[in-house]
Amino acid sequence: MFLALADPTRRDIVARLASGDATVGELAQPYAMSVQAVSKHLKVLTDAGLVTRGRQAQRRPCRLEAEVLDLLGAWIERYRRTAEDRFRRLDAVLADLADHDTGDGDDTTRPHQERAS
Repeated sequence: MFLALADPTRRDIVARLASGDATVGELAQPYAMSVQAVSKHLKVLTDAGLVTRGRQAQRRPCRLEAEVLDLLGAWIERYRRTAEDRFRRLDAVLADLADHDTGDGDDTTRPHQERAS
């Protein structure tokens, strides 16, 4: 899915399909590319499970599979929470290290000063 969404044209197609179904011809209109090129983009999106093609008489509308995007969003959210937890733990460790550096009387963190004899 990430590979399919890596292309800006395919992301735009997904955004357009979010507002409703459209045929390949309708999707191709705003682009300076052929209907065949848009069809290739749609094949990538279809193979990724993001878009399906229906049949209504002579019309073959493309439809966004929003549930797939919801699953993708949930997957990303799970990893975002995991990363945030790790960063919180790292912040706690770094804060603990900083407390030890400033509170143990060690002069190694202060600039060297000559002592008068």
